[in-house]
Formats: sequence, C-alpha cells, structure tokens
Amino acid sequence: MKIKPVEKLKLYGFNNLTKTLSFNFYDICYAKDIEQRQKYIEYIDEEYNAKRLVHILSEVANIIGANILNIANQDYDPQGASVTMLVAENEVVNETDPPINMAASEGPGPDKDKIEKDSVVGHLDKSHITVHTYPENHPDKGISTFRADIDVSTCGEISPLKALNYLMTSFEPDICYIDYRVRGFTRDVNGNKFYIDHKINSIQNFMNSKTREMYDMIDVNVYQENIFHTKMLLREFDLNHYLFGTDKKDLLPRERGKIKQRIKKEMLEIYYGRNIDKV
Repeated sequence: MKIKPVEKLKLYGFNNLTKTLSFNFYDICYAKDIEQRQKYIEYIDEEYNAKRLVHILSEVANIIGANILNIANQDYDPQGASVTMLVAENEVVNETDPPINMAASEGPGPDKDKIEKDSVVGHLDKSHITVHTYPENHPDKGISTFRADIDVSTCGEISPLKALNYLMTSFEPDICYIDYRVRGFTRDVNGNKFYIDHKINSIQNFMNSKTREMYDMIDVNVYQENIFHTKMLLREFDLNHYLFGTDKKDLLPRERGKIKQRIKKEMLEIYYGRNIDKV
C-alpha cells in the first residue's frame, strides 16, 4: 500500500512528538544434544555480537536520517550483547542533490540490500536506538531461542518507521512483536496541539509486500491513544530451517514428528504469549 505524505505542519518552534518503534525478534532452533545447544549459543553470540549490532544500528541511524552522537556497547559473559546509541535529527544530502528531509513523509523504508549511502548533516538531539540480545535454551527439550529487543525512539520529524524493513530483513525472525507509539504533543503556529503528525492505521502499512506474504499477522491497535501493535509468525514450516547441527533426513520419522511438535509448540506459545498443553 502506497503511503501518501501528509502536508507538512507549520509549527511553533520544535516538533516535540516522541515516536518509538520497538521490536521483539525471536529465532527458534532445535539442537539434539548439549554440545550442539552450546554451539548454537556460540554461533548466535558471534553472529550478533556487539560489533555487528553497532553496524546494524548505525545503518538504522542512516536510514532514518540521524547523526550518531555517542555509542556504548557491551558483550556479556556467558552470552548476549547490548548497544545503546544516542542520535540526533538531521537532514540527509548527497554530493549532487539539494538537501532533502528524509522525514518529510512516513513512507516505508528500505530493506538491508537497498540502502543508499548518503552523507549526513544537521544537528538536533533527544533520540536513541538500543538493542539487547538474549540467547538461551531449554534444559531438557532441545529447544533453543534467541531474542533481540530493539528500540528506535526519535523526537522531532525523523521517523523510526523508516527502519522497519531494514531491521526485519537483517534479523529474519521466526516470530516478531512490533510496537509503535507516538507520545507528547507539538503546536502549530496558531497554538493548536497536535498529538500525531502523520497518518497510520497499522504498522503493516509500512512493511514491504514480501514480508507481508511471509508472515501471519495480528494487529491490536488503540487509535485514540496512538498505540499500534503487530505480532508476526512465519507462515511456512520447513523443519530443516529449525535444526542446528543435523538434517531432517538423518532423523527417524517418529523422532522427526516429536521434534516438529516441540518446535511448533514453542513458537505458538511465544506468539500467543501463553503456555499451551498440546499442539
């Protein structure tokens, strides 16, 4: 769905609206024995270490048109990592074109393979981007999970929604929770308050078509409070996608069925946010 840009408001001073986009990404895996489970945790810890996360969040800052002011990052023992990035509102230009305000509309942002490398100018702060990772495994059922929590919070015209597609294609989660909220207010030149400065009826409007086709999605939106929630579950189930250190052809049919049931149960419990007796 193409999003039409909203006519720009004439404001009295600075745009004070705070826009926050939050993600909970989940990756589900089955590892047959303790050694494979540990290798999975080590693999995730390496794949999403603090250095890699700094790169991902730096691209997010570039996409939304923000200047990075400060970065704090940390890898943890035995596992997990965190990055906190203070950013600033900016205009983004390249060498030949006149300045363009990337936040002039709330249109969908690019995938990770379609990022334009522009130089960044300008400066207004009060925004931040954070990520925390949580790899863990079930003590006896062979299920391992990786969770990444990401917050993109901006104050002013720059829009965190532009980072949605890039983050989805960077993590490719099995399950995803997305929350978007606009808080505070800003005033126009006549002193009237505005509690939101763009049109939105669903986070899904800002996803590319490929993502929408890949996931089953449920919305829970509170329009009068400018709160939007979408949760997503990968549609296709290929057992090999969830196996670590083994292949489904190496499993006996009965064993294959039990593992498939365990994985689906884990996914549905996370998706619906409650424990399930049977699948």
